[in-house]
Amino acid sequence: MDYRSSMESSETLRNKCAACYRQFNKMEHLVEHMKISYHSGHEPTCGVCKKHCRSFESLREHLIGPLPKQECKNIFSLRGCRFCMTILESPNARRIHQERCQFLSANSGLTTRMAALGLRDKAMIDYTSSRSPKVVALSCKMVGGGSDGSVDLCARVCITDESDNVVFHTYVKPLMPVTSYRYETTGIRPENLRDAMPLKQAQRKIQEFLCNGEPMWKIRPRGGKARILVGHGLDHDLDRLQLEYPSSMIRDTAKYPPLMKTSKLSNSLKYLTQAYLGYDVHVGIQDPYEDCVATMRLYTRMRYQKHRIEAYPLAADAQNRSNQVAWRQSEVERMSPVEMLSISRSDYYCWCLDSLA
Repeated sequence: MDYRSSMESSETLRNKCAACYRQFNKMEHLVEHMKISYHSGHEPTCGVCKKHCRSFESLREHLIGPLPKQECKNIFSLRGCRFCMTILESPNARRIHQERCQFLSANSGLTTRMAALGLRDKAMIDYTSSRSPKVVALSCKMVGGGSDGSVDLCARVCITDESDNVVFHTYVKPLMPVTSYRYETTGIRPENLRDAMPLKQAQRKIQEFLCNGEPMWKIRPRGGKARILVGHGLDHDLDRLQLEYPSSMIRDTAKYPPLMKTSKLSNSLKYLTQAYLGYDVHVGIQDPYEDCVATMRLYTRMRYQKHRIEAYPLAADAQNRSNQVAWRQSEVERMSPVEMLSISRSDYYCWCLDSLA
């Protein structure tokens, strides 16, 4: 290699992103990349080579996909947990960890927990309990309305806490006639809805419980009394319940960037539960309790990740807009890739920040 080629190679290496390891011909191209990539310590990271990935699906492709990085794949196959993607110290440590990391199916206790609920709904919510949950999961099951049964109507709703306890459960009487009970997946029969709770009453109870005494306009992500709401596809559930709730208090496993596909589309709850919790859901009749448990477990797994603590962790924070991510070109081009990464911030709210609230 001649001197000129050596210099060009060195320059290209200097322009290598410290997070995703992409290489650029010019420093200004690397700066532009950092402006729009929002790399941060909150991204899923390979435990072997420390490469940052936009989602856990990207990380899976890096480790065990069709074209993985071979060195990382070899180490992960021996010491990597296939659920949380952590690299352990030894194959034996991995075996012990993975046994604990894999959850048992919610169905193991579902039969005994829910057998009486079809006969006696838990339609009252205890607002006075000293152990009133700060985080709850919600799931609905829909029957069909309209001439062809394609209109989703909420017919059953369940709310659970972080310990898988049922906080609220009831069948719901839709506002329009049901033309398809979708029994094969919902298990709902006409007699379940005959004396069911009217939709407006269920909506009011849930709204009061979530807000927990705070006016809607006053609800804030931290320091308030309102509850964090967890679920999968919550936009649809809340719409069918005709219920509004601040987006800052919603944790939706269908829209959380680390849990989405590499194409930025949503993964199904069935896939997420199998891949990250290690058991199957939606086998036969689907129960909203089972969905609540799965989404809450996914949420807590994401929340308990250990990331670097930062005073202003979001790119949208005013402090970052004024001091850091303005990306003054001449100053940034004199930085090393590692220094650029240190001032870059995430463009999504990482759920690990809930553990600091």
